[in-house]
Amino acid sequence: MSKGEQTRKAIVSQSLDLASVVGLTAISIGALAEHTGMSKSGLFAHFGSKEALQIAVLEEAEEKFVETVTKPAFGAPRGVARLRALFDRKLEWGRNWAGRGGCIFLASAAEFDDQPGPVRDRVVEAHQKWHDTIAAAARGAVKTGEFPPDFDCDQFAHDFVAISLGYDHAGRLMRDPTAEARARRAFDRLLAHSLTH
Repeated sequence: MSKGEQTRKAIVSQSLDLASVVGLTAISIGALAEHTGMSKSGLFAHFGSKEALQIAVLEEAEEKFVETVTKPAFGAPRGVARLRALFDRKLEWGRNWAGRGGCIFLASAAEFDDQPGPVRDRVVEAHQKWHDTIAAAARGAVKTGEFPPDFDCDQFAHDFVAISLGYDHAGRLMRDPTAEARARRAFDRLLAHSLTH
């Protein structure tokens, strides 16, 4: 990796940490210059626009998410064990790995849901990939015989995401000390309902 690439990666990493606190919309060349102590012109040379910086931050976050959540979870045996690993690591992501201010994907969904353009498109892409990852893991449970042959894997992914969003809301916004226990009970019920009987 060249020095320029190393500098760019360091800038994006600091931007991700800042965006997790203030939001992706608040990330700009000017705000980042103040945060990093670099010149605006130096930062502009790396990104060219606020939009390019925001997309780079999302890509960095997705890379981090895949490395800390998806890949390790897919090391678990195919089927329900893998789905449990995905759920466990998703909860851990929000608590310990997402950044000082929490999950950038969650925050940016609210920020950009009504703002068409490349940044919204990238946010949607990241969320769709996560849905597809869960659905693929559910199809693995169909193949192991733990879920029935006609199982609706996309519905399962929808319900999985809904539970994790409820956990994020209860835990981060409401500061509910029972948030994790409730999310785990909800996920256990989802699995129990899904299993082949």
